[in-house]
Amino acid sequence: MSGLLDKISQSRGGLEKLVGAIPGYKGYKEKEMRREADRLLRETLARKYEEQWARLSGVQKRLMSAGGIEFTDDVESAATKLRGFIDKLKTAAMGYGGIFDAVRVDEAALDKLYAFDNALADGIPQISGTIDAMDAAIAAKQGVPEAISRFDDQCRYLVTTFEQRKEVLTS
Repeated sequence: MSGLLDKISQSRGGLEKLVGAIPGYKGYKEKEMRREADRLLRETLARKYEEQWARLSGVQKRLMSAGGIEFTDDVESAATKLRGFIDKLKTAAMGYGGIFDAVRVDEAALDKLYAFDNALADGIPQISGTIDAMDAAIAAKQGVPEAISRFDDQCRYLVTTFEQRKEVLTS
């Protein structure tokens, strides 16, 4: 699994370890720790994506200063996609399954969910790179529409990828 799960496991106190000897509790607690590790991961990823989203304000100001007012709607549309992705990342379900649900959420499914969420970290340097490229195109006053289009494509990809998250639990 991950370092987050290990940290959560090691932080358990003596009482929790004692209660862990109760039949059925250990499995329940391990699932909860996996859910907690995934929640912490998603919060961390959301903060990192928000840092990139915050950079867009400066890029948009430079775009306006460079006379690129005709491109502001395109940048704003892509930024809205990125913001929506961040919001979904923050509020995503933690892999719960009710007592009477047809789909049981076991440790393996929670591990797959964590791995899926962890893979979303790969998008951070990609988004950062497309923002850098957009900023460079604005400064050079050439290739601006293409750079904005690549940024929009990257944001759309993140949203589409995240929509596949619910399939991880049911596969």
